[in-house]
Amino acid sequence: MEGASRGSSSSQNGQFTASPLFLREEEVRRGAELLFFGYTRFTSSIDELLDVQGLGRAHHRTLYFIARQPDINVGQLLAYLAITKQSLGRVLNELIERNLVETRPGDKDRRQKLLRLTNEGAAMEQKLFERLKQKMSLAYSEAGQEAVSGFWQVLHALIPNADKALVNELQNI
Repeated sequence: MEGASRGSSSSQNGQFTASPLFLREEEVRRGAELLFFGYTRFTSSIDELLDVQGLGRAHHRTLYFIARQPDINVGQLLAYLAITKQSLGRVLNELIERNLVETRPGDKDRRQKLLRLTNEGAAMEQKLFERLKQKMSLAYSEAGQEAVSGFWQVLHALIPNADKALVNELQNI
């Protein structure tokens, strides 16, 4: 790892400064590693709660997006999750059986299935989100506003152009 430390520098207060040569392999690897480790530690903060319920991260992501957009249709949820219809079907069926999600037919198209959280599902999603919010808020506070903006820009740049409308759509909810 000696080479990785040459390109990146860290000040004593824990703030990172990217090398002016931030497109070199070692800098890109540093970013990928931070993303891997950060995401793993971020999501592991809710694993215990999910395990107690016999649920996994796919269940959490499904609950999250249904909470963000009540009465979301299955097609839109598939677009957000970027998973197969079969995978979503398994997860949704489990959430419905556990009374965390409920369905109803669409207003205009009765064949369409609209999804929303039950009161129990909303409470579960809120409990999970509170843990994630604590983690993210601490990290945001430590990094500062400018770093948070840069973090958002990098993550947004990782999203394919075709999917950016999905992210922007969530900001308008």
